Amino acid sequence: MNAATLIAFEFPPINMLLRWQDVVPTVNKVVIISILSSLIGIGIFLAAARKDPKVAPKGARNLAEIIIDFIEKQIIMQTMGPSGLAWTPFLLTIFIFIYLNNMPGVIPLIQMPATARMGIPAFMALMVWVVYNVTGIKHQGPIGYFKSVLFPPGVPKALYILVTPIEIISTFIVRPFSLAVRLFANMLAGHLLLVIFALLSEALFQARDRILIPVGVLPFAVLLFLTGFEVLVAFLQAYIFTTLTAVYINMASHAEH
Repeated sequence: MNAATLIAFEFPPINMLLRWQDVVPTVNKVVIISILSSLIGIGIFLAAARKDPKVAPKGARNLAEIIIDFIEKQIIMQTMGPSGLAWTPFLLTIFIFIYLNNMPGVIPLIQMPATARMGIPAFMALMVWVVYNVTGIKHQGPIGYFKSVLFPPGVPKALYILVTPIEIISTFIVRPFSLAVRLFANMLAGHLLLVIFALLSEALFQARDRILIPVGVLPFAVLLFLTGFEVLVAFLQAYIFTTLTAVYINMASHAEH
C-alpha cells in the first residue's frame, strides 16, 4: 500500500461529526430533525383521527392503531398493568419522538441521529425525572413519597444508614443520568461506526492502487450490515427508554414497590 493510498483515507475531526454548523443562527440540523420528528408524529395521528372510525382502518389510522396497541400491550401492561393505561398518550409520545429522532442516523445525506447529541436525551430524561417524582408526590403525598424512597419498607432499620444514601443517589441522580447516557451513547456509537466504515469503503473504492478496490467490498458489506442493525437499535433504544419511564412512574405511584 503506497503513501497516496494511505492519504486517501482521512477520518474527519471528531468535532465535525458531533457538532453541526448552524443552518441559520441558533438552528442546526439536530434542531431541524427534532422539529420534523415532532411534526411527523403529530401528522400521523392527525391523519389517523380524520379517518371514519366506522371504516376498516388503513393507512395512517392502521399505523396509529398498531403503535398504540404495541405501547399498551408490550410496555404498559407489562410494567404498569391496567391502571397504567391512562399513561398511554405520554408514553406513546416519548416512544415516537425518540424513534423518529433515532432514524435519521441511517438516512443517506442526513446520517446523524439527533439523539446522538446529549441535549435531547438529557432533556427527555429530565422530563421523565420531573414526571415520576411529581407522580409519586401526587399519589403518596410529599412525606409518604420521600419516606418510601429514603426508607424502603421491609429493610431492617440498622441498614438504613447504608440503604438511604444509595436510594437518594439511585432515585434522584442515577435514574435520569442513566436514561440520558444510555440513549446518547448507543446512538453516538452507532453513528461513529457507520461513518468509519463509510469512509473506509469510499477510500478503498477510490484507491489509486486498483488491487485494493475489490477489498472495499468487505467494509461496504459491514456498512450495510451495520445500517440494518442501526435500524433495530433505533427501535430498541426508543423501546427501552419508554419501558424504563413506565417502570419509574409505576414505582413512584406505589409505595409498596
